[in-house]
Amino acid sequence: MALSSKLRQQHLDHANDSMAQPIVQGKADGTLPNATFAYYVGQDAFFLEAFARAYSIAAAKAPTWQSFNVFHDLAAGVLTELKLHQNYAKTWKVDLAQVSPGTATRQYTDFLLATAWSQSIGVTAVAMSPCMRLYAYLGQQLAQGGIPDHAYGDWIATYSSDEFEPLAAQLEAIVDDYAEESELIRSTYRYAMVCERDFFQAAWQYRG
Repeated sequence: MALSSKLRQQHLDHANDSMAQPIVQGKADGTLPNATFAYYVGQDAFFLEAFARAYSIAAAKAPTWQSFNVFHDLAAGVLTELKLHQNYAKTWKVDLAQVSPGTATRQYTDFLLATAWSQSIGVTAVAMSPCMRLYAYLGQQLAQGGIPDHAYGDWIATYSSDEFEPLAAQLEAIVDDYAEESELIRSTYRYAMVCERDFFQAAWQYRG
């Protein structure tokens, strides 16, 4: 079994913990309070900027032209996500330039950037792939009954789309090509999954 698939299966319980978070279920049924989603949008935009930077750091370390291009393609995908968040920000009246990262957001972004600077591209891909795979998983699960016709339908459509799944698979291919199973790899993947759960929890618990 490929390493990325093994890590995914080993942490399916963490993925389902995120699926069960009230903020995710609120997006599923359209009941998420507007203010909560607005806060989430700002925090996620801050996170995605760090995510794009981590891709760029990894690209600079890439040993082959092919892996260099993969990381740049993935960074381009993040920029597309950020455009979606900019549209959300206009709709929900969020000034992304004034976003102050919460503790869980900063904890996650600091971890990703520190990993990108200090570790090989294999470890960096392991740190980043849980986010990509989790969002694809959430989107696909929430879209099983069709894309709902409510305020958060676009969010579900984005992460369940045929365009997003290949991005997650591209990053997992880097994991398979450049990472070898070890305690560092397992702990890195696990920590990223915990950061995802904590990110959702913090956004739900925020009271502005």
